[in-house]
Amino acid sequence: MSWFLATTPALVIALVVLALLRRRDELRSFARNHRERAEAKEKGSHKARLQYPDINLSQCIGCGTCIRACPEEGVLTLLHGQAVVVHGARCVGHGRCADACPTAGIALTLGDLGDRKDLPALEEDLEAVNVPGLFVAGELSGFALVRTAVTHGTAVADAVARRRSHNGANGSHHDSNGGEQPLELLIVGSGPAGLACSLRAKELGLGFVTIEQEERLGGTVAGYPRRKMVMTQPVHLPLHGKLPKLTYQKEELIDIWEDVSKVNDLPIRTGVRMIDFQRNSHGEFIVTTTQGTIRAKNLCLALGRRGTPRKLGAPGEELPKVAYSLLDTKSYQGRRMLVVGGGDSAIEAALGLADQPGNQVTLSYRKGAFNRLKSRNEKRIQQAIQQNRLEAVFDSEVEQIETDKVRLRIGVNGEAQRREVDNDEVFVFAGGIPPFSLLEDGGVSFNPEDRPEPAEVARGSGVLTALLMLLFCAATMFGWAMWYRSYYNIPVLVRAASPEHAWLRPAGPVGLTFGVLACVLFVCNLAYLVKRSPRWGRWLPGTLRQWLSGHIFTGLLAFLCVMLHAGFTMRDAVGGHAFVALAIVIATGSIGRYLYAFVPRAANGRAVDLDDLRSQLATLSAEWDRNGRGFGAKVHDQVDALIHSGRWRPSFFVRLFVMLVGQVRLQYTLRQLRAEGLRDDVPRNEVRRILILARRAYRMSLMVAHYEEIRAVLSSWRYFHRWLAVLMVLLTVIHVVTAVRYADLGWASFSMVDGGLP
Repeated sequence: MSWFLATTPALVIALVVLALLRRRDELRSFARNHRERAEAKEKGSHKARLQYPDINLSQCIGCGTCIRACPEEGVLTLLHGQAVVVHGARCVGHGRCADACPTAGIALTLGDLGDRKDLPALEEDLEAVNVPGLFVAGELSGFALVRTAVTHGTAVADAVARRRSHNGANGSHHDSNGGEQPLELLIVGSGPAGLACSLRAKELGLGFVTIEQEERLGGTVAGYPRRKMVMTQPVHLPLHGKLPKLTYQKEELIDIWEDVSKVNDLPIRTGVRMIDFQRNSHGEFIVTTTQGTIRAKNLCLALGRRGTPRKLGAPGEELPKVAYSLLDTKSYQGRRMLVVGGGDSAIEAALGLADQPGNQVTLSYRKGAFNRLKSRNEKRIQQAIQQNRLEAVFDSEVEQIETDKVRLRIGVNGEAQRREVDNDEVFVFAGGIPPFSLLEDGGVSFNPEDRPEPAEVARGSGVLTALLMLLFCAATMFGWAMWYRSYYNIPVLVRAASPEHAWLRPAGPVGLTFGVLACVLFVCNLAYLVKRSPRWGRWLPGTLRQWLSGHIFTGLLAFLCVMLHAGFTMRDAVGGHAFVALAIVIATGSIGRYLYAFVPRAANGRAVDLDDLRSQLATLSAEWDRNGRGFGAKVHDQVDALIHSGRWRPSFFVRLFVMLVGQVRLQYTLRQLRAEGLRDDVPRNEVRRILILARRAYRMSLMVAHYEEIRAVLSSWRYFHRWLAVLMVLLTVIHVVTAVRYADLGWASFSMVDGGLP
């Protein structure tokens, strides 16, 4: 084996060089991503509008699959080896990141709702918390995605059908004048949520009617510009099935909806606007519309959030040249245009108008920079400005609109200047006034305190299932070893005299079978890397989450097979070295995964978050003290004691040990505090709130105290694991080649060459 020893130094040096080059590339990527995240915070685009990906750092393994899966560029990136949200404002709720995450470490959710007063208080089934029978579906509930709206509409119809079954209703007939039995369900709006609700209600045999204030179906989507691409993702419409494409132009999607409506003879009344609604003494909804009154037992509001266009309040806004939507940019050519706004709708309108011959387009935006744009729109508008295809006037507001010009005030946050812009058309994209007052008049609450506690998001990764299967395999292997203990307990040198040696030895039928099986498992284990590849992974069936579970299962099962193949022995040879490398690879993977879970990494700035958390704890403590309770203060003091017990130790390994012990102490302390709080009649929800806050404060304090040390360890741990895996594979290949080469020399030669171990 002198050739192996001769090539080992060169191989080791090559691996070290590759590792250093990869580390340098990682540092450059880290600097770039950190700079982009800082710029996003400076511009304000790091905050989500409604939905955003909630990343559980204790489960993130830094594979980057979520980043590749997201169709909106710049929402996510890797920082310190884990996924973080960069441009949260660009997230529109596709949910592909959550679907692609192999550890189920991402959940698509709404932001912090503690101070949000623009979202109705809804139960889990979308029913208003204080108005029984009133459901809110689609964008008005806070979720803007077409797929989510369809899911909402279907869920509302299902909820109404369950109540009919429970109450014994029979789907009676209706009369819009209220002379007969009320409708089982009235649906307001024919966008994706309203249409899905109508289709599902038809499928379930509910007595319902759908009203739409416009003359055509589509709701908010119908107001999009012509040929605008609408991202639907995989959408399944009741009574129709799955839509075959992922993206449709606006006109295509509305044509599909209209065809589905006609084929299924849906009772949709267009051109009917709801004015208001009330509940009578019988619990029925009396809905006033522009074409009379409708009575219904249940009401589904699928209205959207745009509502009435928001006006500027500037003199001259009533002129006919002012519009609040743009359906077809090709209708305007050779005109002087002013577009007001800085959102995606305004940007798309300005770009579309600038592409038409002869147009002079000016974009007025009240802020100093764009901060909530989709990445493709931001790139296109910056390019158009640089190429002088349009002019952008930041920090500006419309002061007055005249027949042939518009007066702008520039520098709204400082010393104002005036500017006149020659103009023929004005398009205002200042958002809309949502129909919140209509809901509030009907009794719907927007008070954050009325919202029920959100359900805990299930984030199982499938690893537990894999470990349970491995436990069964390990128990089986132990049973095998006990059954043949008379062979495995004797020294290796005298096993050849045993009658069982012929078929239990590494080259025998049983040993060789387990050796071959271990090699097959190695190949399956490495296929996980192919699945993670954005180029080749799509050719392998199954989800990455399943493949990660398989990666863990096949790695550990291969270890068990190797032990059976070797007869529970190890020698100082290539096979024995491969066995040691395999054991170390499994150990480093397990330890690294535990460190990821125990001390999740995040971007710099955690100390600010920690101060905020401790401030909240102090506020809660003061609140409880005023009420004559010391629970909050007690939690604050005990968590502080745990935090400081792990700091300022002389050795990193001592501090790491203290952290491990501190985690156990934290769990014990919180259990005691929870029991004590309940004994003192502290409301259960307040106990839960304070203890969650305490847990977060403790974990974040550990991250801050040991941030740089743990970051350095974890940034190197993954590469250590990977290169050891490469070494293990090389040793295994050498062992297999050697075993095949000397197989014809019998057991003695085979055992001398490699010690009987892969």
